[in-house]
Amino acid sequence: MNSIPTMTKNLLIVNFLAFVATWVLELRGIDLTSMLGLHFFMAKDFHLYQFVTYMFLHGGFTHIFFNMFALWMFGAVVERVWGPKKFLFYYISCGIGAGFVQEIAQYVNYMMMGLDTFDRVNIAGTIMLTADYLNLWTTIGASGAVYAILLAFGMIFPNERLFIIPFPFPIKAKWLVVGYIAIELFSALSGPGDGVAHTAHLGGMLFGFIMIRYWRKHPESSNRFGRNRGQEFFDNMKRRFDERKQNGRRWVDEPDEEPRYREEPPKPKRKNQEEIDAILDKIRKSGYDSLTKEEKKKLFDQSREN
Repeated sequence: MNSIPTMTKNLLIVNFLAFVATWVLELRGIDLTSMLGLHFFMAKDFHLYQFVTYMFLHGGFTHIFFNMFALWMFGAVVERVWGPKKFLFYYISCGIGAGFVQEIAQYVNYMMMGLDTFDRVNIAGTIMLTADYLNLWTTIGASGAVYAILLAFGMIFPNERLFIIPFPFPIKAKWLVVGYIAIELFSALSGPGDGVAHTAHLGGMLFGFIMIRYWRKHPESSNRFGRNRGQEFFDNMKRRFDERKQNGRRWVDEPDEEPRYREEPPKPKRKNQEEIDAILDKIRKSGYDSLTKEEKKKLFDQSREN
């Protein structure tokens, strides 16, 4: 757990605690899902705060396991690139956006079913009030936000190759994202019935795409999140190594003299610069803890040497 970035780790813990609390309170007759799940906005139990709380609840072990596995796998990388504040803002915003899109989809379904014209409905042979039926339209799960994280990973590292079961060959991240979009779109158009909020998944990815595109066109808008100091440290380290690569030349600036280059005898160990660059790139993508002992030693020896 110590190697997981702060915000990703906290989200994993909060989701797990909420899952345990849901199970424990259910044994005592308290339905946390009914209280904090996202109800249809025309239902009597709908509250605005549910746009946030619903994404921390899950319907079963399989549901939370796959969501948290994806959050750990892709969220840790995205947070290392963006920093914790930007990552959390993106996660929560896309989760809210997913809920908003789900509400629109439910309203379309409400109008298509003509529920606005009936006081009662027949559901599997059971007659119930329309108001009570609408109150059953409840959405829970972090899937919308998690799908947005998957999209972010694909847009940041589009050509990163991933091994996905059951495919015996690596798949580029961008094609994995496209495949998920196609599956969710097909499932959403096939109509309700499987109990999965496919429109919420698509909604999270839609909000994520809009947000990332905006940030890329307006880089200054990301300044309010603060700078990713870890990322900046490794970028500066890589730049320092790059500046010292050119045939052993070092820039010197002596008082009362024009700046000039001073020749230094090239050191044999600087021939492994490509390996150092690869190690720094690995730190940028996966963090310092992902290095092997040999890579850490090589990086330490090179920095001491310079």
